[in-house]
Amino acid sequence: MKVPDLRSPYEKTGELCYFGRLLDKIRLKSRGELPGDYLNNLGKGFDARCLDFLGVDYERVVAHTLEGGTDDGILDWCMKHGRRPSESEIFMWNEFMRKFGWNDQATPTLQRRLAEGGFTNRPDIQTIFDYIDLDEERA
Repeated sequence: MKVPDLRSPYEKTGELCYFGRLLDKIRLKSRGELPGDYLNNLGKGFDARCLDFLGVDYERVVAHTLEGGTDDGILDWCMKHGRRPSESEIFMWNEFMRKFGWNDQATPTLQRRLAEGGFTNRPDIQTIFDYIDLDEERA
């Protein structure tokens, strides 16, 4: 399902993938524009992994995001109130997230979602990020 103003998980804020998407979901929910299918996982799954990586609490990030500011500014705030990962750690984070679902513990989930969506004929969709982009009608 296409969701206006919701970025691809591949898009980066600063050097960090996924973070901008997390902020988009927070903002969309606050405006009542986030589809119901997304509500149960807010602050969980990839959201939780991202904020654990940064060492900050979801509710604090929600509150700070809704105060306004740029994505880069919110990321900087997270790194000041949590932890600032090294360049190597960010590289590993991005690669882990980018490849999640490819020959790992998430592969069965990816295969199930592809089947549920009628996408079993899509061998090019090999990761959860790929599936998210497919499901949200991104090229």
